[in-house]
Amino acid sequence: MIALALQEIADIVGGRLVLPADSAADALVDGTVETDSRRVTAGSIFFALPGEVTDGHLFAPAAVDAGAALVVAERDPEVTAPVVVVPDGVAALHALATEIVRRVRSRGRMRVVGITGSNGKTTTKNLLAAALGAHGRTVAPRESFNNHVGAPISMLMIDDDTEYLVVEMGASGIGHIARLAAIARPDIAVVLKVGLAHAGEFGGVEATQRAKSELVQALGADGVAVLNADDPRVAAMSALAPGRVHWFGLSNDAETRADHIAASASGTTFELHAGGTRRTVALRILGEHHVMNALATLAVVSELGVPLEPAVEAIEAVARAERWRMEVLPREDGVVVINDAYNASPDSMAAALKTLAQITPPEGRSFAVLGEMAELGEFADEEHDRLGRLVVRLNISQLIVVGHGARHIHNAAGLEGSWDGESRFVADADAAYAVLRDELRAGDVVLVKSSKSAGLRFLGDRLGGLTP
Repeated sequence: MIALALQEIADIVGGRLVLPADSAADALVDGTVETDSRRVTAGSIFFALPGEVTDGHLFAPAAVDAGAALVVAERDPEVTAPVVVVPDGVAALHALATEIVRRVRSRGRMRVVGITGSNGKTTTKNLLAAALGAHGRTVAPRESFNNHVGAPISMLMIDDDTEYLVVEMGASGIGHIARLAAIARPDIAVVLKVGLAHAGEFGGVEATQRAKSELVQALGADGVAVLNADDPRVAAMSALAPGRVHWFGLSNDAETRADHIAASASGTTFELHAGGTRRTVALRILGEHHVMNALATLAVVSELGVPLEPAVEAIEAVARAERWRMEVLPREDGVVVINDAYNASPDSMAAALKTLAQITPPEGRSFAVLGEMAELGEFADEEHDRLGRLVVRLNISQLIVVGHGARHIHNAAGLEGSWDGESRFVADADAAYAVLRDELRAGDVVLVKSSKSAGLRFLGDRLGGLTP
């Protein structure tokens, strides 16, 4: 973060500064901003936010012990470091991020890219961080810091040397992305896809579309909307764009497009057409669905005037989408585990299953270990049913369904006439591990896929040999 005096921070967030006897109001702070005391390092600002599970105020002493130079809290935690007491901790975080972004932007160097979509946000963020980082100082979120707390924390990582800020914007309701966009003020808005992810919270896919379109509407007249030409709901957002639209996709009308896509266990290749250039791109990231994320990345690269060749080389070097996202874990015994259990939606589940079917060698067997897709609301039963039938139609060798919330996957697979006993339903991850432990052999490929709440990412690590 850029350096600010303690009193200056208090004024920005509308708080009351409480100083220990040995501190001065004009002392400068320029460390990271954290809400997790375990991430605090010397000079950090710790925001003690109340949460659903615990209260950040309880961890203020630990944050100070770890070196926090300032605590921002809704009540005085009575620690030995300076404290700014505010009426609303999240509002204070937003106010600080808004002001920091404004100041850095006012110096005329930094460009801001906002990314949203039902799927692919984190992968696209990581690809953009690599592509832009090869050209200039780039700040992008850690992990999936994309909500009303994580996104502002990511924005507060910038300083006066930052050339590119990449902001991942998630949402679970109308107005959430608009709020984040008002802080970031993007120059480029990327919309990847509108699907059923979080549809239960939004109240349907139409509401999801409206929420994602808030990023496009936040652009200025000179901003650029980078839109998926192959998704009709995303394409419709072009009517809302105040400025120019850059299309990406597989369509011949897209400015940045791909063809000749091929997926294998070692990655995904495609032929890129962009700006009059045609070249082969070889991603190490597994799954043909990531081609769209790469196209969105290269469309942004084009709009920012970044040279294409080093950008392509940079995204080709990215080894994985993210921890627990299509993460390939090859075992010494010849079994390959794909751990993709950080989150799941109908679209991402289908894409992962198709990848499993594509990359399993003829001599091997394909195993799909599937848990619940959360936050689908009234669509849950239907979408789990659809996935069960897809597993059969893709000729997956074995299906292991884990947990009551995913039972419709197992039921639907069993109703397909071409299957007889290839699907098993188990209560939990331990039971799934017990089934698979002695079953797997060299050449087998295992996909572990679920929403984060199902906890199957730890099963994936266990099957892949990362944990005992």
